[in-house]
Amino acid sequence: MLYSSSGASDADGLLAEQLLRLTRRLHRSQKRQLESADIAITPAQSRLLRTVAHYDQPPRMADLAARLEVVPRAVTSLVDGLETSGCVRRIPDPSNRRVTRIELTDTGRATLRALRSARRAAAEDILAPLTAEQREVFGGLLSTLVDGPGPRC
Repeated sequence: MLYSSSGASDADGLLAEQLLRLTRRLHRSQKRQLESADIAITPAQSRLLRTVAHYDQPPRMADLAARLEVVPRAVTSLVDGLETSGCVRRIPDPSNRRVTRIELTDTGRATLRALRSARRAAAEDILAPLTAEQREVFGGLLSTLVDGPGPRC
């Protein structure tokens, strides 16, 4: 471990490392849950499915690229894979035939339910050592970090 002249820097570095380890552990647990449910989906495909589900109407590919903060080609590749597995389908835009929209299928909705279940089970596994009160405090701390101010320039 590297030591700096500042104890706070060491503590922050340790916290950062612990957060990374916890995130990896959560992802591994979720992956095991999905594998046991025989669902083969990448984290990027999972994120795309969740994003499509948040729209009231089928989004355009450009909307997805902007929301995911990726280049449109990346969305095309993800949609190709999800379309092959039957989770989404491309549909024409009713008002502009040059535009393609992405729609969830019944298989996609079932996959989303399985993803939510796997995420819940992974969280339960990770949080098992904590009491209800500790979970509440931990949740509040995480909310503060997630919703807190962005990077300072």
